Amino acid sequence: MFNPSNLFHQSDKSLPCQSVVSDIFTIISWNVHKNNIKNPLFNPYLNSLIEHYKVDFLLFQEANFKNKEKFNVSNFSFDAAANLEYGGEFYGVLTASKITSIFSNAYLTKAKEGFWGTYKSFLVTQYSLENNKKLMIINIHAINFRENNQYNIEIDRLIELIRVYEGPMILAGDLNSWSNSRIKRLHKIKDELSLNMVLFKNSEKIKSFMGNSLDYIFYRNLKLLESTVIEQKKFSDHNPLLARFSVNI
Repeated sequence: MFNPSNLFHQSDKSLPCQSVVSDIFTIISWNVHKNNIKNPLFNPYLNSLIEHYKVDFLLFQEANFKNKEKFNVSNFSFDAAANLEYGGEFYGVLTASKITSIFSNAYLTKAKEGFWGTYKSFLVTQYSLENNKKLMIINIHAINFRENNQYNIEIDRLIELIRVYEGPMILAGDLNSWSNSRIKRLHKIKDELSLNMVLFKNSEKIKSFMGNSLDYIFYRNLKLLESTVIEQKKFSDHNPLLARFSVNI
């Protein structure tokens, strides 16, 4: 049974991480299908991605983690929001980074999934920029097996939480946007928060259902330098989305 007191998790802040986000930084957003710990091939693959693409932020959905344990990638700390506890392990959204977060908060949906009877979680973190501003990152795994009206209610809750923030922002994750109604709601969010949507030349590699993409990266007050979908077939039915940004616009 999920224990709400164990919702928020954070690694040891004494890890040797940066205090400020670099002027140019790279993120990967990926629904890892709970394979980030139990599959022994995952970590070597992830490290190869980090090294090749110079990754600074990892936004995982359906991550497997343990409370307060070091993230199993060198020089990355993490914040995480669990929506499920089983066998002493936790599952949910996890944001790992080479930069120490200065703020983090975890949230659960009010509604439960109709199929599994579990909540969904999302995570809000903030990081310092060189120009004394802050970067906000929202890592979300949206509710899936519920009617579209409930989906909209949960998205509206998220908007109300972050609406007052006016600085640079990234909103990314598995948004379970499999219907035209949900796609329409996401575009409304984009307009309400003045967000840009990262476009991918190889968008056909993004996980989709009923012809609609499920995974997205949105941003504002940043300059998009590069974007790609990284094809992999070993760990998840979702592919990682990669985006590189510049703080200077």
